[in-house]
Amino acid sequence: MPFTALGLAPPLARAAAELGFTTPTPIQHDAIPAVLAGHDLLATAQTGSGKTAAYALPLLHSLQATDARHTPRRVRALVLVPTRELAAQAGEVLRSLAQHLPQRPKLAVVFGGVSINPQMMALRGGADVVVATPGRLLDLVQHNALRLSDVQLLVLDEADRLLDLGFAEELDRVLALLPARRQSLFFSATFPPEVQALAGVLLREPLRIDVPSAPVEEAVILQQAYRVDTNRRTELLRRLIKTQGWQRVLVFVATQYLADRVASKLHQGDLYATSFHGGLSQGARQQALKEFKEKRWDVVVTTDLAARGIDIEQLPVVVNYDLPRSAVDYVHRIGRTGRAGESGLAVSFVSPASEAHWHLIEKRQGLSLPLEVLPGFEPTETAPPSAPGDGGQGNGGIKGKRPSKKDKLRAAAAAAAADGHKPD
Repeated sequence: MPFTALGLAPPLARAAAELGFTTPTPIQHDAIPAVLAGHDLLATAQTGSGKTAAYALPLLHSLQATDARHTPRRVRALVLVPTRELAAQAGEVLRSLAQHLPQRPKLAVVFGGVSINPQMMALRGGADVVVATPGRLLDLVQHNALRLSDVQLLVLDEADRLLDLGFAEELDRVLALLPARRQSLFFSATFPPEVQALAGVLLREPLRIDVPSAPVEEAVILQQAYRVDTNRRTELLRRLIKTQGWQRVLVFVATQYLADRVASKLHQGDLYATSFHGGLSQGARQQALKEFKEKRWDVVVTTDLAARGIDIEQLPVVVNYDLPRSAVDYVHRIGRTGRAGESGLAVSFVSPASEAHWHLIEKRQGLSLPLEVLPGFEPTETAPPSAPGDGGQGNGGIKGKRPSKKDKLRAAAAAAAADGHKPD
């Protein structure tokens, strides 16, 4: 089915084809007609499903249907995103899709981590579409660089991450500046209670679209796991890169400090490696990402900042140096490879201390991977005992499964009852 069959203007269909969208993806097929019809939308779709175009195309079509020749321009469409990288990526897609329109809307992409002055200058005369992170958007409103009272269309891209990263208070402040009568679109990879609650308040009889994540096929992404002591992971990583001939590797670690440390150790071992995380300046992050895409780095060591919203073509290898906190994050991480029909390799390092956590990830993903041991890297560590209060489950700290205060109180009450007395 061509994009014009969904009701889009021919210039937009032409631009979509030039970006490689020959036929609509499932999320585009379902979302575009719904948005054009004026419905509020709650859509769950994974990164890489084409969701940016799913809202960008009808957004641009709707703007063309109204007169854009007014000065100063009023912000009529607002796209909120959780990270600078996703803001830049969404802005790039919108610009590319608008290139053949007879009246191109003025687009502003704004985010923190850089000077606010150039962004204020760019907003002189207004803008039709603003793509923003919440904090910088509020800064610009406070500086009277823009107003949000005329917004007709609101998009929350990666709504789950917006809330997970602690933007709830800033979101409330942004929403208070918007008109009550507007169309709202939520795109979220997952649908946690926080997103459900926000959707219940903000969306008016929304259409629900669920595009299931494609299963990880072994033919596309080969998954491996190595048992290794914690303090020998960097050595093992270096050995695998050199002996396996890996050309470009994206390595996930738990903290910014560890990203810098591992990158430095690899660089000392004659590998062209750098770190990529939220503690770097925006310029440094953009430069590292650009050079990695241009294949000028052998290894980029990153936090979960790069797990979603960043598309790196033909990335052959992803390594979980530290295991992710949740099974969902595992899917997002390894999804950086094996994209667009390319094959990829996802490798996880499992220490004795993290083995219980790894088995939970396996269970929730329906995996059963042998824990390989590379000769010379036989583990000598022993697994720690189960944490108190986890019932011997050894949940490994997996996100969303740690015992809550209520769980601990129930466990204490049950133990006390078994002993024949009440808890203190």
